[in-house]
Amino acid sequence: MPIFITQGRYTRDALRGMVISPEDRADAMGRLLAKAGGKLIGHYLTFGDYDFLLIAEAPGETQMAAVLLAVASSGGVADLKTTIAMTSVQAKGAFAAASDLTPGFRPPGGV
Repeated sequence: MPIFITQGRYTRDALRGMVISPEDRADAMGRLLAKAGGKLIGHYLTFGDYDFLLIAEAPGETQMAAVLLAVASSGGVADLKTTIAMTSVQAKGAFAAASDLTPGFRPPGGV
């Protein structure tokens, strides 16, 4: 299954609510991902530009998009940024496939 890495920010209201009533958001995310056929790999509170980092597996982009849309529509998060990740073994396969495709390929403006 593809691996997705998502960063985001909690809204002020969400932060206020979690300070008043602390909760482990990994539980909620794990249940939501499972409903979509996926799996939570990790959920972290982060410092810097984003408040959290989520690493998840999902059957595909459509299922992960559905999860992210459900989360975003709740109003508790903002500025979601998601990247698909490949293992080093998958990357090696991509490089090998690229090797087969490159002979005869001309770059833009190339001779």
